[in-house]
Amino acid sequence: MKTKLVVSLDPSTSTRAPIALFVYNRPTHTRQTVEALSTNALAADSDLFIFSDAPKSDAAIESVAEVRDYVRRIDGFRSVTIVERDRNWGVDPSIIDGVRTLCGRFGQVIVLEDDLVTSPWFLTYMNRSLDLYRYDERVMQVSGFMFPISGFQDTNATFLKYATCWGWATWDRAWSKFQPDANGYQILANDAKRRHAFDINGSYDYFGLLEEYVTGKVDAWDIRWYLTVYLLDGLSLFPHKSLVSNIGLDGSGVHGDRSGATEKTVAQREITGFPRVEADPVMWKAIENHLMGIKKKNAPSIVKRVTRLLSRYSLGLIHRPL
Repeated sequence: MKTKLVVSLDPSTSTRAPIALFVYNRPTHTRQTVEALSTNALAADSDLFIFSDAPKSDAAIESVAEVRDYVRRIDGFRSVTIVERDRNWGVDPSIIDGVRTLCGRFGQVIVLEDDLVTSPWFLTYMNRSLDLYRYDERVMQVSGFMFPISGFQDTNATFLKYATCWGWATWDRAWSKFQPDANGYQILANDAKRRHAFDINGSYDYFGLLEEYVTGKVDAWDIRWYLTVYLLDGLSLFPHKSLVSNIGLDGSGVHGDRSGATEKTVAQREITGFPRVEADPVMWKAIENHLMGIKKKNAPSIVKRVTRLLSRYSLGLIHRPL
């Protein structure tokens, strides 16, 4: 395992980053997210900006109103600013706009959605990382999530050529390079080697998700952000032990699980080991092996695949040759 450069920073001397929280129609999830965030030591010194999307349909009016009633009563932060959309933006446009707005105003932002329960050390880690790597152009994101990988020091962090959307932070210098139109799609489509690396050496079909965006099947801001970071050879900082748990993989959300794995518990110890700015091939290989294990475990057996194919054929779901 690589030696880590331990950096000691005093959080009291840091410039607190604003927190962007995106909410919609899940009052129970939102409450859990806010309550966990408020237990962070730096919560009282942080400005919280809540972006509340408007109902998409009549069915969401009541739950959106319940969420808005709750967030209007939030305290425990330095300030709470609520942006109530007067029409339904959808999660992807809302996040892209909110991140751009706060980065433009403050130069940095910490981003959460309404189904992410954070560790008490989440804000400390985020603010330390944003301060430490602020001027290094190679670093484009700070991630609070980590795959459940064992065998690594829980209080350390590492760099990967990767980007995630479950509790993260960035700077204006990095987000200004975001390509919302996925302009680099064709580069991967024409280069099997780079496409394979983008899929973490074939362990997860991220390119497939990118294709779904390009063909209009999904509106996935996160895969476009990952593409941006990847094509710029950017790096993201990850804790060895996840500081975020996603409680929204219960069918209540829009996107579901895009990570290939979830982490049910969060770190209860402070991240103190911050690395030099270089990708960690050991951790990368561990993540590849972890995802490949999940892929093999979830792959249907030959018998199941043949049975499913015959069933589809008999139901007319596969066109019979004339």
